[in-house]
Amino acid sequence: MHHTSRRTAQYYFDTADYVSRFEKHGLTPAQAEGVVDTLEDIIGESIRSMQGNLVTREEQEKRHYTQKVDFASLKQTLELSEKTDFVNLKAENERLLGDIERLKQRLREEITRTQAGVRLDLNLEKGRIRDELSMRVVRLADVDTRIENEIGLLRTSQRHFHRLNRMEAVKFNILQYAFAVMSGTGALLLAYLRMFAH
Repeated sequence: MHHTSRRTAQYYFDTADYVSRFEKHGLTPAQAEGVVDTLEDIIGESIRSMQGNLVTREEQEKRHYTQKVDFASLKQTLELSEKTDFVNLKAENERLLGDIERLKQRLREEITRTQAGVRLDLNLEKGRIRDELSMRVVRLADVDTRIENEIGLLRTSQRHFHRLNRMEAVKFNILQYAFAVMSGTGALLLAYLRMFAH
């Protein structure tokens, strides 16, 4: 037959059987063989196309191994990247902690300096107030002395004609000295008490 003499490749179905079937349906032997050859070519092309898309077990294992290697490499890269990121983050945190600690130290030093300055100012102010109080005490003593002197003058000035006028002048001087000294002393005492109250 034509199809058996012409083909030496693998047959995918019984060509002689199909030629006989086509002849029974009214085809000539040449027509039947032509149809069978065409079918065989179509089937063979389809099978070859499918085989081209398929892989052998060896190729499949090779691809699987390659994928495993690629996955392991990717995993290692990710782990290395994660480790690097962790190290960088840790270093950044340590740097920030160091900056915060230095800032706290600077604040403590500034607070200490400020407190020392305030204490120094308070001590200076206290010293100034003590000096002022001492001066006021001296002035009070001086006023007291003047009062005593004026009183003595009153007692010994019997000869003076204008005794009443003299007494009024003495009273005025005494009141003037006493008011000035007592006002200043009272203000200083109030400031001193307020300072110790704080």
